[in-house]
Amino acid sequence: MAIELYKRRRIAVSGETVRRWLHEMGWEWKRAKVVVKDDDPERVEKLARIRLAFEQLRAGAALFFADELDISLLPKVGYQWMPKGEQVEVMTPGTNEKRYLAGALELTTGTITHCVWYRKQTGLFLDLLDTLDRTYPAPLFFHLTVVADNAKIHHAQKVQKWLAAHPRFEVLYLPTYCPRANPIEWAFGDVHDKYTRNHTRKRIWHLVQDVKQHLRINGPWRYALSEIYYTPEVTAAVAALQATLSAPAETSQLAA
Repeated sequence: MAIELYKRRRIAVSGETVRRWLHEMGWEWKRAKVVVKDDDPERVEKLARIRLAFEQLRAGAALFFADELDISLLPKVGYQWMPKGEQVEVMTPGTNEKRYLAGALELTTGTITHCVWYRKQTGLFLDLLDTLDRTYPAPLFFHLTVVADNAKIHHAQKVQKWLAAHPRFEVLYLPTYCPRANPIEWAFGDVHDKYTRNHTRKRIWHLVQDVKQHLRINGPWRYALSEIYYTPEVTAAVAALQATLSAPAETSQLAA
């Protein structure tokens, strides 16, 4: 930047002076992050349906946000505290192994129901639904809403057949490429911070047990819905959905 200043403006300053100026302007040197384009044409409607499901919760109903977590024996390398002048070395496992955890965060209680598979496939999501079915039995819960992203395993035909056989379950889908709308992402980020980043485990089952124990004892993870659920356009869509849902009830009452 100092060179460009001289070439374009004939201002001769050192690189250190430019650095100091940038800091004074509120800029800092840090790593960028990869993001995806949040442009789902049904984005507002999907967010409105999820928000309405949350606002209409009552006794006997529960709302879950589901996702999958990759657990890899090859450590995620990231920042940690270490003595000045030293750098922690993270050994590679030689042959990498992976397991896949499916979790469902109940928004009101902050508890996470989970299961682990060898592969990330439709059966993993079905196992999660079966686990929810057992954990939240029909006599106590008449309606369970599961919010998931648009991964193929969540849309599979086997999942649709399972849902048809379990009418108290409903699956709502998040907007495409919108991880901010899923609060379980924050809980899974906590897992990576504490257990999979720079870990020293030599066996995958030890690492899996670390993650499962964390989910079992370190909750609850109480997160509010992201602010993107409360933008003016989503609020308007929620009101429209409420009006649409209340209209048939009013019509039937008049007919009676």
